[in-house]
Amino acid sequence: MSRPIDILLKRVRGHQRVPSDSKEFLEVTKRDALRLLENDLDQLLLSALPERRPSLQQEMARFVDLFGRFLQEEGPSIDWDKIQKLPENAVMDYSKLKSPNNDKVQMMLDKLVVVKLNGGLGTSMGCHGPKSVIPVRSDLTFLDLTVQQIEHLNKTYNANVPLVLMNSFNTDEDTEKIIRKYKGFRVQIYTFNQSCFPRICRESFLPIAKDCNVEKDIEAWYPPGHGDFYDTFRNSDLLKQFIDEGREYCFLSNIDNLGATVDLNILNKLVGEECLDKPVEFVMEVTDKTRADVKGGTLIQYENKLRLLEIAQVPKERVDEFKSVKTFKFFNTNNIWAKLDAIDRVCRQHTLNMEIIVNNKTLENGLRVVQLETAVGAAMKCFDGSIGINVPRSRFLPVKKTSDLFLVMSNLYNLKNGSLVMSPQRMFPTTPLVKLGENHFGKVKEFLGRFANIPDIIELDHLTVSGDVTFGRGGTVIIIANHGDRIDIPAGAILENKIVSGNMRILDH
Repeated sequence: MSRPIDILLKRVRGHQRVPSDSKEFLEVTKRDALRLLENDLDQLLLSALPERRPSLQQEMARFVDLFGRFLQEEGPSIDWDKIQKLPENAVMDYSKLKSPNNDKVQMMLDKLVVVKLNGGLGTSMGCHGPKSVIPVRSDLTFLDLTVQQIEHLNKTYNANVPLVLMNSFNTDEDTEKIIRKYKGFRVQIYTFNQSCFPRICRESFLPIAKDCNVEKDIEAWYPPGHGDFYDTFRNSDLLKQFIDEGREYCFLSNIDNLGATVDLNILNKLVGEECLDKPVEFVMEVTDKTRADVKGGTLIQYENKLRLLEIAQVPKERVDEFKSVKTFKFFNTNNIWAKLDAIDRVCRQHTLNMEIIVNNKTLENGLRVVQLETAVGAAMKCFDGSIGINVPRSRFLPVKKTSDLFLVMSNLYNLKNGSLVMSPQRMFPTTPLVKLGENHFGKVKEFLGRFANIPDIIELDHLTVSGDVTFGRGGTVIIIANHGDRIDIPAGAILENKIVSGNMRILDH
C-alpha cells in the first residue's frame, strides 16, 4: 500500500523539524504521526470510567501497534516474482480423507470448540440488528440453525462441543438477549467481544471520537475485521479455559456461511486416527475457484510458507493473472481450523503479522475516514505446519445478498438437523447462478414481497431478474437463458405453465 511522501506529510499536523535527508524526514514524520495519535488516545482514555480504563488501554495498545505497522508499510507486501508453486502436499483433497470410527467420535468432539464470527449487521440487506437473526429457512435464523447443528452433534455422540460467538459492539447487546432462548438446549454458548477501534480522519490521521462513550457517537468507532479474533479470544480468558479443559482445536467460520458445519473427516485428520505425526496448527478450507469468485483470496507458497493472497495485495498489472481460474485454482471459504495452544503461542510471542486492509469510508456528514482491519485467514503464515483442504462447494454457502437467500429458501436444499443438504433430485452438484436486481430485490422485505413463494429451481441453471418484477404463485414456469443469451420479463407479465427459452425481450405495447 504505497502512499507518496507529500500526501503523508499533509496528513500530519504540528511537525516542526525539517531534516535535509528525505528518508530521515519521512521517518521523523511517521514518528510524529504516531506520537500525535497516542496523545489523542490518552485523552480519550481519560474520558472513560476508571473501571473500564485497564481493558480500554489494552485495546488501544493493539490499535497503536496496528497504526504503527500501517505507517511503516511501503508498497505491496508481496513481491510477485517470489511467489512459488504450491507444493504437492500443501492442499489435501477432501475426497481422500477417511471417516472416523463411530466409537472415536465422542473423544474427537470433546477436543473441539466451534467459533462463529457474529460481528456483522444485516444492514446491507435492509435488516436491523445482528445478521445472525435474519430468518433464512422455515423461519429459522442463522443462529437457530447453528445451535441445532451443534445440539445434534452433542446428542448423537454424547459429546459436549461448546459454541462461541465473537460479537462486535454492534451485535453484542441484541445477541445476549437472543441466546437466552437456547438455555434448555444441549449446547453451552459463550460470547466475547472483538475490539472497538477509533475511526481515523483521512486528512489528519487522528481519531474523530471526542470521548470513549461509543453509543454517544457510534460512527466514530468500528470493529476491526475478523483478524482481531486471535488477540481478543485470548484476552477473554476463553482460550485458557478451553485449553485447561483439554480441548485442542477451534473450528471458526462466518455465521452466514450455512455450509460451514463441523466435519468429522477433517477433525479425524487433526485429532483422530488419521492425524499426522507432526500436528497441523492451521487448516484453511478452500474450494475450486469459479469465475464468480475472482476477487476472493487464494493460497500461495511464499518464502517457503503457505499463505493467503488477497486481491488488495496484488499489483495492478497482475490483477488479471490473480483472477485467472487456471493460475490460481483455489478460493478461500474462510472456514478455518486452528490449534488452540498455537493461537496462545503466537499471541504471547507477538508473532502475528497479518496484512493490513485499509478500508476508506465516507460518513453521512461527508467526513472521510480510514478503518484499519485484518483478516483471520491472513494469520496462516504465522503458524507452523499449515495446510489447505480442497472441500466440496457445499461447504461454502454464504448469504451475502438476497440472491443467496433465494437459493437457501428454495427447494434446492433440504433442512436436516440444522444443516442444508442439496436435494438428491438435482442432477448435477453445481449451484445455479442467480442475479436479482439490487434496485427492486436488494432488501429482504422487498425480496419477500416480490415472491408469493420461491419457485421450483431444482433444474435451474441461471436466473437473472432485473426491473420491477413480481412472481405469482402456482403453475410451472421454466425460464432458460442460455450462456450469452438474455431474457427480460416486464412488469405485470403473467407466465403460467410456460417454457421460456432462447434470447428474447418481452416488451409492453
